[in-house]
Amino acid sequence: MVVTMVRPGFPFGPGLVGLALLLAACAPGPAPHGPDLPPGPLQRLSDNLPRPAMTHTLASGYEAIVEKFIREVTVAEVAVDGLNGLGSLDPALVVSRDGDSVDLWTTDRRLARLAAPPDDDVGGWARLTVDAVAAARDGSPAIAEADSETLYEALFDSALSQLDVHSRYAGAEEAREHRSRREGFGGIGIRFRRSGPLVRIIGVMPNSPADLAGLRVGDLILDIDGQGTAMLDRHDVVERLRGPINSRLSLRVRPETGGPPRTVAMVRRRIVPPTVFGGRTVDGIAVLRITGFNQDTADSLAERVAHLRRLMGPGLRGLVLDLRGNPGGLLRQSVSVADLFLDSGAIVHTRGRHPESLQAYFAEQGDMLRGLPLVVLIDGRSASAAEIVAAALQDQGRAAVVGTVSYGKGTVQTLIRLPNDGEITLTWSRFQAPSGYLLERLGVRPAICTSGDTAAPDDLGLRVEDGARALAEWRRLTLRALQDRARARHQCRPERHRGETDPEVARRLIADSRLYGRAVRAETAAALAERDPEDEP
Repeated sequence: MVVTMVRPGFPFGPGLVGLALLLAACAPGPAPHGPDLPPGPLQRLSDNLPRPAMTHTLASGYEAIVEKFIREVTVAEVAVDGLNGLGSLDPALVVSRDGDSVDLWTTDRRLARLAAPPDDDVGGWARLTVDAVAAARDGSPAIAEADSETLYEALFDSALSQLDVHSRYAGAEEAREHRSRREGFGGIGIRFRRSGPLVRIIGVMPNSPADLAGLRVGDLILDIDGQGTAMLDRHDVVERLRGPINSRLSLRVRPETGGPPRTVAMVRRRIVPPTVFGGRTVDGIAVLRITGFNQDTADSLAERVAHLRRLMGPGLRGLVLDLRGNPGGLLRQSVSVADLFLDSGAIVHTRGRHPESLQAYFAEQGDMLRGLPLVVLIDGRSASAAEIVAAALQDQGRAAVVGTVSYGKGTVQTLIRLPNDGEITLTWSRFQAPSGYLLERLGVRPAICTSGDTAAPDDLGLRVEDGARALAEWRRLTLRALQDRARARHQCRPERHRGETDPEVARRLIADSRLYGRAVRAETAAALAERDPEDEP
């Protein structure tokens, strides 16, 4: 994978310096710092408002939003929109700005009039927000009882909801869970389900500490480090199973079918949730499913493809990459997955307002399949990172795409880790397919559309011809042409697809080399079509 920083004014791309990018989830960058505001420990808001800690956290969030959001906003807009979130805790509260002052009202009276700082004063608006919260506590029992995390959620959720649907706030606990899914966590590698007082293992990761210790699906966990599980809720069980990497853990378990309990000692390892599944082959055609894009997705996929090649040798005729229902994940992982099957060419460009959001990603030489046929399956729930993979392989003529129009998310998010250990997911760029079109509110159009089909269609040749015409039009749609984009999407409706209809179409396509070649050539011809210069971010 080659990443290039794009000079300001260059028509493509975003770049990234020390920040991980998220398409539906993402790894955190370093916590930003507010303007000369000291951090402080968070605590419940009982008698005293933790002013330094709240001011520092709010200033950090405001500063990041104003600096990185995809369109220009002022800190005054962000702060006032955030203060209106207090109404989610007490509907009687109303915040308004009148020139140089901000008023806080309740049903029958004004609680405070605060002097508004300059619109670009991050620290001033953070302090004003805390002052407004303090005044609200005096006039509202609901605000007085709210702890700091509840207030952060109300303030940031309200501010971010006014920006776009993909920007959001996660509190400290939720953010830790998100980081665990993206980066991994210290654990033993099991999935469990609680059934009444019983904690039953329903999945064991291969080669995990649990697997090596002999735990099996169906085993019942009776206690964890001497703590009985009968009275623990799911959250408590998860908290006790997880811990620092290389720390020790002891479980008492017994088989579901009966038998004496036994004690099993293990050492926690870094566990990254699996995202690559399958490998079943039919007539030499393998199907691999990717359910998301986390830190290990590209490596896991590469291992599976290498295993298939070793196992089948010349008997491997092609691969189906199933991205149906895949909501996305890490940008760099989507780039790495596409790069596994490309020898050269662009994978994606990202374009935003912040200089670091201008990047272009290119493939390095080395196609793991060595040119074998490749089909990508997508549906209406394939989003962001999944769309990057599908668009790159389609535009470069490396894969035929089958299914329905994808979700059309088309934007990249960056994560801002806050001093309270929460995080903001913030939209900061759009991504652009190699052929130049923007996927936002449009998505990827398959060469063979199966919308509305409940059985594999017989007229694949006609579907390819229809797809070629639709793709040529698809690439010319500008971001401003909202009605045209909606109409084009309706022609291959973005549906949720499961089952074997699309995989069967993919296998038939790979089995017919001439038809497969027609589908790929149709996609490539459409990708080379002249674009309208009006299409801007």
